[in-house]
This record gives sequence, C-alpha cells and structure tokens, in this order.
Amino acid sequence: MEFEKINMLELIPQKPPFVMVDKLIFCDEKQTETEFFIKEDNLFAANGQLIETGILENIAQTCAARLGYLNKNQPIKIGMIGSIDNFELYKLPSVGKTLCTTITVSAEVLNVVVLSARVVCGDELLASCNMKVVLTDIISE
Repeated sequence: MEFEKINMLELIPQKPPFVMVDKLIFCDEKQTETEFFIKEDNLFAANGQLIETGILENIAQTCAARLGYLNKNQPIKIGMIGSIDNFELYKLPSVGKTLCTTITVSAEVLNVVVLSARVVCGDELLASCNMKVVLTDIISE
C-alpha cells in the first residue's frame, strides 16, 4: 500500500481538531515515521509555536498510527501515554512548519508499547524522549 494514499483518520482514534499527524511516511514492526504541518489554529499552538504538550501528543499519535496501520481492518482501540522518560526539548517549532516524527519500538509486552522518539523540523532535532503507550480495550467510535 502506498503510504500517501492512507487517510490518517482511519488509523488513529483522535478526531479533529485533536489530530496531530497528517501523513504516514513509513511504517513497519519497529519503526514508524509521520509528518505533521502546524497550523495557526492548532489547539497546542501558543505565541506562534507548538508547545511541549503538542509535541508529546504528536509522538503518541505517531504510535497510534503505527498500531492502526499494523492492525488494519480491526477496530481502532484507544491508547494512553503511560510514561514519558528522558524528554529533551531543544527548540519549539513555529506555526507553518512541518514536523517529522520517528518512533522506534524497543518492546511490546501485552498491551504496552515501549518506544523512543525523535522529532525534527528539516534537519534540526527539536525533541526526543522515551515513551510507554498503553493500549486499552476501549474501541474508538
């Protein structure tokens, strides 16, 4: 399947205006990459920049996109951020920029996904962290 043709709303449980991923660029069992264009009216934009919470939500939604893609044709389950470790913020991105977020899965145990993440804009590293995402049994509507 060509990634460009994928409707992200079919992969993730979030709905507008809470969607923080626009395109699935790559996805396999270990690594997933998404893009996200920051609009001025974004819920997490303040003073012309995307705040930390928006970056963390973008990372979590990249994980949701991975799960949605790998579990095609199954109901989309809601996940929650279980923990965030070693969060490093180097720079807040400006409105009008595109984020490229890459997650690398190091473990999946039962309903928990353990991942590391990097968020870049162009070739500039904006943020990185380790995250645990817990998948619930709640089906998205």
